[in-house]
Amino acid sequence: MKKLSFYLFTLLIFASCNSTKHVAEDEHMLTHNFIYVDSVKDKSGDLENYILQKPNPRFLGLPFGLYMHNLGNHNKPKTPSEWGLKNRRSYNFIKTIFSEKQSIAYSKWFIGVNNWFLDYPEPEIINKRKAKQTADNLWAYYKTQGFFKAKVDTVVNEYKNKKATVAYHISPGQPTLLDTININLKSAVLDSIYKNESSESLLISGNQYNDNTFRNEAARVVKLFRNNGIYNFSESALGFYVDSTRLDYKTNVDFLISGDRLVEKTGRYENIPFKVHKVSKVDVFTDYAFSKIGEPFLDSLNYEGINFIAHNKVKYNPKFLSKSIFLKPDKIYKDTLRNLTRNHLKGLKNFKSTNIKFSLIPGTDDELKMQVFLAPIEKYTLGLETELTHSNIREIGASAKFSITNRNTFRGAELLKLSFLGSYFTSNNGPGWEIGADASLEIPRFLAPFGLNKLVPKRMSPRTLFSLGSSFQRNIGLDRQTFTFLSDYKWQFNSKKTIQLEIFNTQYIQNLNVSSYFNIYGSEFRNLDNVAQVYDNVNGTSFAPLNDDIENQVSNALRFMNIVANNTNFLRSNPEEYNTALNILNRYNIITSDFLIPTLAYTYTYNSQTDFKDNKFSFFRIRVANSGNVLGLLSNKENENNKKTFANIPLAQYFKTDIEYKQFWDIGATSVLGFRTFLGAIIPYDNSDIPFTKSYFAGGSNDIRAWQTYELGPGGTNSGLEFNIGSLKFLTSAEYRFPVFGKLKGAFFVDAGNIWDISNTEFENSEARFNNLSSLQDIAVGSGFGARLDFSFLILRLDVGFKTYEPYLEGNKWLRNFNFPNSVLNIGINYPF
Repeated sequence: MKKLSFYLFTLLIFASCNSTKHVAEDEHMLTHNFIYVDSVKDKSGDLENYILQKPNPRFLGLPFGLYMHNLGNHNKPKTPSEWGLKNRRSYNFIKTIFSEKQSIAYSKWFIGVNNWFLDYPEPEIINKRKAKQTADNLWAYYKTQGFFKAKVDTVVNEYKNKKATVAYHISPGQPTLLDTININLKSAVLDSIYKNESSESLLISGNQYNDNTFRNEAARVVKLFRNNGIYNFSESALGFYVDSTRLDYKTNVDFLISGDRLVEKTGRYENIPFKVHKVSKVDVFTDYAFSKIGEPFLDSLNYEGINFIAHNKVKYNPKFLSKSIFLKPDKIYKDTLRNLTRNHLKGLKNFKSTNIKFSLIPGTDDELKMQVFLAPIEKYTLGLETELTHSNIREIGASAKFSITNRNTFRGAELLKLSFLGSYFTSNNGPGWEIGADASLEIPRFLAPFGLNKLVPKRMSPRTLFSLGSSFQRNIGLDRQTFTFLSDYKWQFNSKKTIQLEIFNTQYIQNLNVSSYFNIYGSEFRNLDNVAQVYDNVNGTSFAPLNDDIENQVSNALRFMNIVANNTNFLRSNPEEYNTALNILNRYNIITSDFLIPTLAYTYTYNSQTDFKDNKFSFFRIRVANSGNVLGLLSNKENENNKKTFANIPLAQYFKTDIEYKQFWDIGATSVLGFRTFLGAIIPYDNSDIPFTKSYFAGGSNDIRAWQTYELGPGGTNSGLEFNIGSLKFLTSAEYRFPVFGKLKGAFFVDAGNIWDISNTEFENSEARFNNLSSLQDIAVGSGFGARLDFSFLILRLDVGFKTYEPYLEGNKWLRNFNFPNSVLNIGINYPF
């Protein structure tokens, strides 16, 4: 390993010395930009966007993209004929053995490889003109912040090794403050609206001058008037006049709001006063298509004054579709209702495009006709999803999900989706597969009795989802068969907040191959067999080895564990082995048990991200769930293990809470720093067990990446089991993402966390329990680096995680296994968080 590191280091040093290979003698390659504000180096990265010329991208501090480019040669032949003339011996040898066609293909391959290297970014040669333009950009930026007397000096440092740096020295000076602010508004109509507005102006005397404040104030005023019926109002009617003649670093502001607009009529321009407009007519075209322009409309319906029109037939129920039209006839025009209508119609997932147009009704100057053009998506669409998986229990596997969607199923813009799942795994117990199917119906409104649908206003885009599904596994775990029924209500409280309510989220889990338990979880059987040997030595029995009778392996193991559980003498003489046997029995009962899991859950989500390009946002989600409360009250029956049942099926009874928080920051122009933390707890009650599928685990490509899925924990234990689960989980991660070159991006990350037991079961190892704050010393830490290929529509991710702190080790727990042989390679789709 040391030799490998030495060779790698030597290679990097060699490449570093060769980074100026393609830089001419009279040129210099830009390596760094420095910005100083009042002689202090700026480290915020906020000014990076104004720099026109940047050094070649770096990964691990080195410009690998440039090194790849330098492996190419600009002087090599560009055509097969040129290559043949320069490499006659090779060209003629291939031609003699095979044919000239093969010689041409051979030369094209070498040309292609050379061009592939040259396609990587060339050395960024210093450009003094761009440096001057950057200085102008920085000066202009500071002027927009109120530093009207700012100065920017540029220093270009050129070195003998063909490298150069540029330093920008900024002296902002004293900022200018706003003094007297005058509002000049001559229209009585606009003046009435402006004075009735409750929100205050953003222009405040004493504040520092800032261009963004003026832009935001203009946007606020435009929004104010357009939401009060002034349909034609725009920023062209606004003007700001700033007094720049004062020498006391203060300025007066005159804010002019014009009372009319300039309109061209018959070749002449006239000033037309602004008026309050109302929507007098609403037409909705439900089957708009560009190819149908000019064709007659053969069907129309009217509902509450709204006209629904179609070339063939109106296929949408006007009663339901009208609920997505928020601008009604004879109502004042409002921009917010226009945008709400557009977003609501898009949210129906039934239309390719939604176009809304307004025009004055002939003969009037304040009445609008609203036309909504809806281009439907095909009624039936097909979908296919694929995924690669890997875990501590399952080795490499692949899955695919095929779905067919039926839109506007019952003429109310509903979505009926039928899905079929198939997967194949190579598990610890040999190959396995899974098949499944489910049907879901999404209704774009609340479907609830007793008028409960009126509790959430339509503007919040309420949605009801019903889902029914089943899946069956073979040679995966215990050949689990699952039946699921879900009714789910979801609504958008505002642009950032979403609320979800799960009602009757019921799951039935049935294990069909319980007898394979000890084949799958071999470590459990080995540990139990060791206990049997000790038990035989103490009691003179002959239980070990337990696997002599393969056909009766499970029954023999169960019989042995029950004997141990009732032997108080063995408890006194061998408490460790006694607890091991009872632990195995407890896990066996949980994993092999069938479960009925009826869940009620509430989820609140806050997400400030505006779009997928937004890299500066926060995310918060909390989910509170209860299982078995209602059915537990209806049933008083118990099974032989004293667990409450419903219809003779063990009932899962627990409370579960998950809290997740994420924060992202822009670091420089294209780099991102992300932080994520998660805390979850599940508490059973009424002597219930926690289903295996609802327990927490640690490790994996989206978790603590230095450990495989199910490998870590619980607590300070290192059980060696194929699975490790807990009822409490803490996880936190930090990741720095940065560009390398082209579509390739890099990342450094640190993950920390673990799982613990808080169910207070008498069988659990004390080191696995979360007792108090001292248990935080069991938090494992993993760190590493990764690469991402960004294809826009998806991100292919490769992460290497190193065990940095291992809480279960004796003695020194830091960096003991921080090496490649003990690292974990994670392959995933999209970012880990």
